[in-house]
Amino acid sequence: MMISGVLIATAVVAGAGILIGIILGVADMKLHVDVDEKEQAILEALPGNNCGGCGFPGCSGCAAAIAKGDAPVSQCPVGGPPVAAKISEIMGVDAGDAKRMVAYVHCGGDCDKATQRYEYYGAEDCRVINQVPGAGPKTCTFGCLGGGSCVNVCQFDAIHIVNGIAVVDKEECKACGQCINICPRHLIDLIPYDATESVRCKSQDMGQAVNKYCKVGCIACHICEKNCPSGAITVENNVATIDQDKCTHCGLCAEKCPKKAIQAM
Repeated sequence: MMISGVLIATAVVAGAGILIGIILGVADMKLHVDVDEKEQAILEALPGNNCGGCGFPGCSGCAAAIAKGDAPVSQCPVGGPPVAAKISEIMGVDAGDAKRMVAYVHCGGDCDKATQRYEYYGAEDCRVINQVPGAGPKTCTFGCLGGGSCVNVCQFDAIHIVNGIAVVDKEECKACGQCINICPRHLIDLIPYDATESVRCKSQDMGQAVNKYCKVGCIACHICEKNCPSGAITVENNVATIDQDKCTHCGLCAEKCPKKAIQAM
């Protein structure tokens, strides 16, 4: 009696095991997804930050797009040219002349150079500060609010608030673009790592007004534009901008700017 009971239990367990095995086998056939070896290799080459700077939800999305040819091998801004070179080998294409880019804050109006209308005591969040009366305490309604939203969103510790304004450490910046997306005043752009001059102002006020509230604000005097031998500088909406693709790094714009609104980097 005891032996027959053991045999029955064994048979039941064995039968259940066989049934489960069959179910799993069928499920595997139905749900099997072929692994794209190229996509997997690209994913392993990517830095794995999943920061979204590439425009995809994460590194896996970026890898899939590159593998399908829907994105260039240089799509990952964090990896930069070294990662682009690895992926180009995987894809068997030329990495091109991808440049390393870094974030740059177009404001030099720190606590010593720009005036404020009142003292602000509230949340240290630029999006909040931008909504308070006068769009913040700073007299210039285009300048950096210094609330540190870009600092908080940077996962590479590449931005810090220095004397009231955000400053990027270009050696640490991975150009993921998170700071660009969160700045309510749209003061941050990507510029080439090897750029030697950039305009640290985005005020569109007339020069007379700028002179009243900022020692280093652009006054749209056009001196930089007139002295640039490569035609890389234009003044529009009362502020100078540099076309970094045309810039020959001669430094004349920074040298001639009477307000020192153009920074030699």
